[in-house]
Amino acid sequence: MSVGDEQLKIARNSHKSVRVAGAAAMGGFLFGYDSSVINGAVDAIQADFGINSTATGFVVSSALLGCAVGAWFAGPLAERWGRIRVMIVAAIVFVISALGSASAFAVWDLTLWRVLGGLAIGASSVIAPAYIAEISPAALRGRLGSLQQMAIVLGIFAALLVDYLIVQLAGSASAEFWLGIEAWRWMFATAAVPAVIYGLLALKIPESPRYLVRKGRLPEARRVLAGVVGEPDPDHKIKEIQETIAGDRPVRLGDLRGGLLGLLPIVWVGILLSVFQQFVGINVIFYYSSTLWQAVGFSESDATLTSVITSVVNVVATLVAIALVDRVGRKPLLVVGAAGMTVTLAIMAVAFGTATVVDGEPRLDGAAGPIALVAANIYVFAFAATWGPVVWVMLGEMFSNRIRASALAVAAAAQWLANWLITTSFPPLSDAGLGLAYGLYTLFAALALLFVLKMVKETKGKELEQMT
Repeated sequence: MSVGDEQLKIARNSHKSVRVAGAAAMGGFLFGYDSSVINGAVDAIQADFGINSTATGFVVSSALLGCAVGAWFAGPLAERWGRIRVMIVAAIVFVISALGSASAFAVWDLTLWRVLGGLAIGASSVIAPAYIAEISPAALRGRLGSLQQMAIVLGIFAALLVDYLIVQLAGSASAEFWLGIEAWRWMFATAAVPAVIYGLLALKIPESPRYLVRKGRLPEARRVLAGVVGEPDPDHKIKEIQETIAGDRPVRLGDLRGGLLGLLPIVWVGILLSVFQQFVGINVIFYYSSTLWQAVGFSESDATLTSVITSVVNVVATLVAIALVDRVGRKPLLVVGAAGMTVTLAIMAVAFGTATVVDGEPRLDGAAGPIALVAANIYVFAFAATWGPVVWVMLGEMFSNRIRASALAVAAAAQWLANWLITTSFPPLSDAGLGLAYGLYTLFAALALLFVLKMVKETKGKELEQMT
């Protein structure tokens, strides 16, 4: 084979890897869409069901409890059924959740449907990075792994754009819209569309070669390794995989036991990366931004539009991350991102903490409003260009094959629980003062910076079989 033919083959396999990884990352789109579609509905739900801020926070965050459970059980199910079947089941469950949420008649009813959707999102959050890592060439794994976060931010953008359009057409999230149904219910119903697309895409992609090897389906594994991963010697790679998975077992906490507080140090690194990713408060922006900007004086329409603009910043920054993650490396991006978030969160904390209070509500007067808005968008950029995609990339590649399923399940579950805690606590924290809430997020961003400098090791360019 000539050099030109070889280069053409590599390019063709790279395109296949991108297409397959993109289809798997559609699960991230579901997460982004579901987590943010409620943004425009928060005030309407609170008014329709007559609930206080604490109950509102629980309803908004209830899906995250399901996410934690779904993340934990996704690993064992993926080992038993395969990655693709779990994706298809998750898509079906999500469609049911979307339609159920749209037809909710009480707070407890809505909460149950949200938890059900969370099960599907949690499962997808574990399967996508693991699957992408397993079908990606080492040289492309960082960029392809970043597609998970790219899909998440595109889902956030799509949800906020749909919310904005529905509010513009209906006049308000509480107003009646098509067929005499409240606008906020249509926001939830639209989530069924990407779920159906996800299920259809999952039917078109190949199974993970590592799962195929584990199940003894070697001819299929050989075809995937050669045709998608672009492995020049599939038989040698199959032998490597067989050696590394020889002692594999289903998800078991016992596999993760070690010296530091009962867990292996690398497992703690994964858990703390996940926790810090959420404790910097990023999802407060995407779950509550419309409510937040209305609370400091924006109209409902302007607040919703501001959320859409922020989501565009999120998308652009994620493209930057995809371009840099395999060139710069994982750790440098985490360091820069944590530093940027610390500074911008501190600016927001000061702006909100010193805001004028009118009738019990904070108001950003003069330059304070634009400063807070700019700081919020730079903060989103700092997160989306670094911690957003990089943490998902590292969780998919930092663990050895022997413990990957168990460690990824634990880290993902910790991430969802941390997300739930931050999301649930924000409404009562904001009642006590937005400056206090953003002051806490500033502290966590600073701690995240110290943690990365001291504890995180670079994984750029390493084969999965090299992880120990």
